[in-house]
Amino acid sequence: MDLNAIRAKLDTLNNNGQQREKTDYSKIFWKPELGKQTIRIVPSAFDPTFPFKELKFHYGVGKYPMVALSNFGKQDPIEEFVKELRKTNDKDNWSLSGKLNPKTRIFAPVVVRGEEDKGVRLWGFGITIYKALLALAEDEDIGDFTDVINGWDMVVEQVQGNPYPETTVRIKPKQTPLSDNNDLVDAWLKTQPNPTEVHTQYDYDFIKKQLQNYLNPGAAEEAAPAAGAETPATPATPAKSDFTLETATAESKDTVSKFDDLFNE
Repeated sequence: MDLNAIRAKLDTLNNNGQQREKTDYSKIFWKPELGKQTIRIVPSAFDPTFPFKELKFHYGVGKYPMVALSNFGKQDPIEEFVKELRKTNDKDNWSLSGKLNPKTRIFAPVVVRGEEDKGVRLWGFGITIYKALLALAEDEDIGDFTDVINGWDMVVEQVQGNPYPETTVRIKPKQTPLSDNNDLVDAWLKTQPNPTEVHTQYDYDFIKKQLQNYLNPGAAEEAAPAAGAETPATPATPAKSDFTLETATAESKDTVSKFDDLFNE
């Protein structure tokens, strides 16, 4: 037997299938830096008619953002719970539903000028940039800025805001081909990271567990630490406005019961 293969399989099972091979995300994603950078949004290899892919993510529930399972046509425990919260008239429930409701992030395939050797990467941005790019495409003087012959490069500028960086985008003054190298253009159009596949897709039970820990952090703190692990320090008391299973108001008890019913197996 290959003992290394045995250990790898055991690690996978012990982590409930959530462990993934380490990935160099700098080869997949491009992030603007402070200053100006020139990019070209290219036609998507997965939908040549539309270069943008909208995906919903859960932020703040687990340690890292989690891609919502509804993106893949599957049931998502957090979105199910949000629906239950919004069936009540309790303001705390509605406040919590707003926090838990997934946020949309948009991805576009780009070539960064001066870094063409890195190939096509995904640029992820929010609704504000998305609207600006759609408005440029709708402008009759610009149109299809992804056109490989008569398209447009863009200048992405990022400045330090308060407290977060602020990003703007503008079209370069004249149309240019994507590249004079036809083989390179062909490779860029065919070899692209798939935005629906590059994010770790956690299973229903894993996301449910993150939600339960978020709603009732005390339960996670009371769990016995693993052998050899240090006892974690007691965290600060949650703010009064935070909604947990233990601090639910009398009116929202029904929602907590629905939460329990929703996840009883």
